[in-house]
Amino acid sequence: MSTDENVQTVKNFFAAIGRGDKEGLLALVADDIEWIIPGEDWPLAGTHRGHAGLEDLLATASSSIETSTEPREFVAQGDRVLVVGFATGRIKATNRSFEDDWIFAITVRDGKLTNIREYVDTQALARAAALPEPDIAGNPPEDRSDLRAS
Repeated sequence: MSTDENVQTVKNFFAAIGRGDKEGLLALVADDIEWIIPGEDWPLAGTHRGHAGLEDLLATASSSIETSTEPREFVAQGDRVLVVGFATGRIKATNRSFEDDWIFAITVRDGKLTNIREYVDTQALARAAALPEPDIAGNPPEDRSDLRAS
C-alpha cells in the first residue's frame, strides 16, 4: 500500500475511536495487533495483543476513563505513520482531569494496523489516577477534584 493509503487507514482508525465504533476499529487492525502503552499506576498501561487484548483495553478504557482525543498531525514514511495529538479527559475513580500531549507510532501492513506504540505523558495520567492520601490523623482528604493533574 502507498504511504497515503497507510495514512488514510490510520485516520479511519482514529475516526472509529472517536465514534466509539468497536467493530470498525477491529476491522482496521491485524489479528495479531500489538498495542504498547508505557507507564505504571495507570490502568491502561501494558502490552495488549490481538483482538482479545484490544477488546480488553477498550473495556478497561471505557470503565476507567472519559477522554477526548484529537489527532493533529500525521507524518508517514513507508509503513510507519506517526500521529501527533492531544487528549483531555477524566479518570472516573478519582474524578481528576488530565491533559496529555501524545505521539502514536503506528505500523500499517496490508491495510491493517499491526503495531501501536504510544508515547504519552504518563506522569499526568498517573497523577490523575492516584488516590489522595489521608491526612496524618487518618481523616479522608478534602475533595480536590477541581485541580488539574497536569
